[in-house]
Amino acid sequence: VYWPLFVLIFYFICPIPHFIAKRVSDDSDAASSACRELAYFFTTGIVVSAFGFPIILARVEAIKWGACGLVLAGNAVIFLTILGFFLVFGRGDDFSWEQW
Repeated sequence: VYWPLFVLIFYFICPIPHFIAKRVSDDSDAASSACRELAYFFTTGIVVSAFGFPIILARVEAIKWGACGLVLAGNAVIFLTILGFFLVFGRGDDFSWEQW
């Protein structure tokens, strides 16, 4: 049963709102812009949907609960990895990791 693989779509679209907000908003002000807040909102919706999708599949018995647990564990690992990437490489600092 390959239904849980549809969660890969959520992995790919998760960073898109952040990239769009970073490109649109100017970094001159220290306050958080409305565009960045909207990107956080959309990203949160995508992450919550990625966690809800396997639960719904398990409730309608399209997948077994064990597979649901494995997908939820994989979601936690992937989304924490994406968060770590943005925390390390996302901000401009003196070391300039952004040149890579």
